[in-house]
Amino acid sequence: MKDIMTYNGYVGSVRYSEEDEVFHGKLEGIDALVTYEGQTVNELKKVFHEAVDDYLAHCKTMKRAPKKPFRGSFNVRISPEIHRRAAVRAAMKGISLNQLVQKAIEKEVVA
Repeated sequence: MKDIMTYNGYVGSVRYSEEDEVFHGKLEGIDALVTYEGQTVNELKKVFHEAVDDYLAHCKTMKRAPKKPFRGSFNVRISPEIHRRAAVRAAMKGISLNQLVQKAIEKEVVA
C-alpha cells in the first residue's frame, strides 16, 4: 500500500480522517504548506492536481521559482559504526563515501 500520489514531479501525501470522513494530504518536499482534501479517491486526485497547478501558478505570479520537490541532496543519520564501516568500504573501493551511498541507494530503488 502506498500513501502518496505524484503529479508533474510533485509528491502528495494521502491520509484518511475517519472522524471527518475525508481524504486529505499535503505536498511533500517543498518549503510551503499546500494542502488538499476530498470525499472520494477521484475527488482527492482532482484536488491534488489542482493544488500542484495552483502552487505553480502562485509562484509564477509572485515571480518566484517553485521549490523543486527533491534537490538531490539529503542528510542521513546512521550509527557511528555503520558510518565507519561505510567510509572504510568506500576507501577500499577507491570511491567517495557519497558515491558508495549513491550506489547503494540506486541498487535498492532502480528496477
